[in-house]
Amino acid sequence: MGSKLEVRRAAEQDAQAVAEVLRQAFAEFESLYTAPAFAATTPGATLVLDRMREGPLWVAVHGDRIIGTIAAVNQSRGCYIRGMGVAPDSRAHAAGRRLLTAVESFAAEARARRMFLSTTPFLDRAIRLYERFGFRRTAEGPHELRGTPLFTMTKDLG
Repeated sequence: MGSKLEVRRAAEQDAQAVAEVLRQAFAEFESLYTAPAFAATTPGATLVLDRMREGPLWVAVHGDRIIGTIAAVNQSRGCYIRGMGVAPDSRAHAAGRRLLTAVESFAAEARARRMFLSTTPFLDRAIRLYERFGFRRTAEGPHELRGTPLFTMTKDLG
């Protein structure tokens, strides 16, 4: 895989590939989620399109394949990050870091004071990435997603 990694805003025609990446990224953890929480974490193409209408969604592309994704929504509390996932066979390409950088640029341009996300306690690799990127755990909710435990992480932007 000598191709360069590109991060770009997703287009509507990317929705199915985004849905597939999310399913691949979380498949190994499916048994740790409740069925409704797993469904919410791995939305189909129609729900991915709905998310694109609520805020920007980016994809990481390696060669001609979408290997990662992340979405953001500006809220009064800050820039909310959701739907981040990288295909398991592509995790060595630094796609997660590059996707977070894209959201941070978006949040800074929007003058958001902070970024925040919710994650599950069993996503160890993702949690380490978020911590390396400057996110810290908080006591803020939500504390569960349809019966699966969650915690919130935030990063102040100044």
